[in-house]
Amino acid sequence: MSLGLALKFKVCLFRTMIKMSLVAELLLDLFHKSASGRQLAAGTSRSSVTRCKPGANCPSSHSGISRQLSPLSVTEDSSAPILELQNRGSSGVCGHRVERQNRSGDDGTQTHPENGSQENRIKARCRSCTSVVLKAVWGLLIILSVSSSWVGTTQIVKITYKNFYCPFFMTWFSTNWNIMFFPVYYSGHLATAQEKQSPMKKFRECSRIFGEDGLTLKLFLKRTAPFSILWTLTNYLYLLALKKLTATDVSALFCCNKAFVFLLSWIVLKDRFMGVRIVAAIMAITGIVMMAYADNFHTDSIVGVAFAVGSASTSALYKVLFKMFLGSANFGEAAHFVSTLGFFNLIFISFTPVILYFTKVEHWSSFAALPWGYLCGMAGLWLTFNILVNVGVVLTYPILISIGTVLSVPGNAAVDLLKQEVIFSVVRLAATIVICLGFLLMLLPEEWDEITLRFINSLKEKKNEEHVDDITDSSAHLRSRSRANGTVSIPLA
Repeated sequence: MSLGLALKFKVCLFRTMIKMSLVAELLLDLFHKSASGRQLAAGTSRSSVTRCKPGANCPSSHSGISRQLSPLSVTEDSSAPILELQNRGSSGVCGHRVERQNRSGDDGTQTHPENGSQENRIKARCRSCTSVVLKAVWGLLIILSVSSSWVGTTQIVKITYKNFYCPFFMTWFSTNWNIMFFPVYYSGHLATAQEKQSPMKKFRECSRIFGEDGLTLKLFLKRTAPFSILWTLTNYLYLLALKKLTATDVSALFCCNKAFVFLLSWIVLKDRFMGVRIVAAIMAITGIVMMAYADNFHTDSIVGVAFAVGSASTSALYKVLFKMFLGSANFGEAAHFVSTLGFFNLIFISFTPVILYFTKVEHWSSFAALPWGYLCGMAGLWLTFNILVNVGVVLTYPILISIGTVLSVPGNAAVDLLKQEVIFSVVRLAATIVICLGFLLMLLPEEWDEITLRFINSLKEKKNEEHVDDITDSSAHLRSRSRANGTVSIPLA
């Protein structure tokens, strides 16, 4: 009886030892695989693993194995059979690292340049982020300033019309203020530039917009005359429209100039055809028709819409011709050109308000009776608007300038509602929204479809990566729980 119990006890003990040895082998294999995976991922470990032959003396094998088993939470009772199996195995693995001390110096010399390059990359990213934030802040300020100046100009014109209606004289007077554009630019140059230039030297430098020879009398008459006429015609038609329509309607209709610029650029400059901009142009035309229909095609409404659309058309023609003959211009060249337009207006167009005065088309009793406060306020805000449009291109993104222009529509609408000068019907509100949406569609870049596809693909890839990470995390969590609970299935010997 005792012999049978002893034999059963020995058999059970033998099976237990076999199971524990298999568990030890499995744990060691898992540990070595995870350690090698971490070394390959990090790329920083240069240690080598040496295999011990059967019966060879492996230095510090016990300590090495005990250190390896500690992360796997193996108890002290199961460590002895594992060590015995490791020493008796035909192909034991020794996890100690060699050549570590010899290569420590190399690791140190390699980490210093890597750390330096990493710090440089971090600094470059910080600088780029700072510049983006500054541009965004400047853009927000420019948007508010552009929309406020345009709303202020439009509303002052409406107030001036109550006592003084001379639209061409007001146009001529405000255009003369463009002469101060270049002095304002040069003042900013003196305040910000490190290498300051004299006024004449800066003037000659900025006059290169007219050609390599600068501004000559021939170029002054040839280049400035058509643009000055278009500038005056644009502002004059805009003021005429404000007499027939509300400020909200005129500012909304003027936003159609973006659609006209695209159509003229496509026809004259042979720019790239874009379906979305054709849709925007159709929306602009639809808004124009709806705006005329808002008052049941009343005579004043149709005439006012025609004036506003004419102003938008001449503005678009001005921009297309500028791009055709003069190309792109920096801030200094733009300031020089606008000031030159002011001089041309003062010299050659001054006879027009005189003729209108003596023919009693635009007549006033005396110069003292003129509303100089409103006139100067209108001209000052108009000049501020033109300066901000050109400064904004330098300080921030050009698209924000266009957004500031379209925001003048809700700004004028708010002022008109406060003044109770307009009652928004459904048709008028729908026309305004359609025109503004068309304007915003015009702001899409030429590669908007490719950018949208790349953005959608990046979102899909990010979702797939997050899904894979969630699966791996959940599987690793399940494996760790199964190991902690001792539910590893091991075949019996």
